[in-house]
Amino acid sequence: MLFINGTVINPPTFILLGIPGLQEVYLWISIPMCSLYLATLLGNGLVLFLTLTVKAFYKPMYLLLSMLLVTGLVSSTSTVPKLLTILWFNIKEITVEGCLIQMFFVYSFSAMRSAVLVAMAFDRYIAICNPLRYASILSNKVIAELGLAIVARGVTLTVPIPFLIQRLTFCKTNIISHSYCDNIAVARLACSDIRVNKLYGLVVAFFVSLFDLVCITLSYFLIFRAVLRLHSKEAYLKALNTCAAHICVILIAYTLFFFSVLTQRYGHKVPQHIHILLVDFYLLAAPLLNPIVYGVKTKEIRDGISKIFFKRKTHLKNYS
Repeated sequence: MLFINGTVINPPTFILLGIPGLQEVYLWISIPMCSLYLATLLGNGLVLFLTLTVKAFYKPMYLLLSMLLVTGLVSSTSTVPKLLTILWFNIKEITVEGCLIQMFFVYSFSAMRSAVLVAMAFDRYIAICNPLRYASILSNKVIAELGLAIVARGVTLTVPIPFLIQRLTFCKTNIISHSYCDNIAVARLACSDIRVNKLYGLVVAFFVSLFDLVCITLSYFLIFRAVLRLHSKEAYLKALNTCAAHICVILIAYTLFFFSVLTQRYGHKVPQHIHILLVDFYLLAAPLLNPIVYGVKTKEIRDGISKIFFKRKTHLKNYS
């Protein structure tokens, strides 16, 4: 550590405050937070188990769903366990390296999740508009290449963020008024010029969200145009039903994202703890709801989960 005029320069650790202003109710906040996180692990784990172990689920739609669930699990696991240690044990310290790693995982996997939603929209477009060539267009090789492209884009866009933080000189304080290492929250602790950090973070956030949203919108425009040409009401309803789960997931993800971003940027009268709770809810809500939505809307997943529990129940009866 280096001290100048009694001030620590580039401290080895940061202090995460958690949710400032709500310290007295940390225990009560931790109960629903922990419950939701455990439900997220259980729900995503069940669907992932199905899609990765049952051959009937080795299809493009379910492989993409697996990617979506993994990205949600990693992004929520990057933040929630640390938040719970703050709420339960008041362990607020995090090393600078740990902070940068957490930042990388949160932003890179959030970008990957958005790209997976685009890939899923393309999957639905091919399934409805070109069903006879569905298997040949979206082969396992193509899905693998899509997965690599999604990972590459997320990593490429996100790697500069921790490096831009690392170049800064910190001499104000090492206390981060947040529950995790948010890019701007950390950058504001520096005594260096952070305009590049702010600009790059904003450009990446809106490039990822707006570019992906445009691609999804274009896919669904083509889908609905094709659906409207169907003369059979049964075929019309069947086509729409194949998109229902994906549309619900998109609405959940992007509504929460834009609401969170807009309240942070323009909700100056909103208390800080509300901002932090909204961000924490965004990082946890989408991964929690994704398996629920697909479980409710997709008969194959419902049947697969029922078989898991039915076999388990039968096994226990036979054992007893």
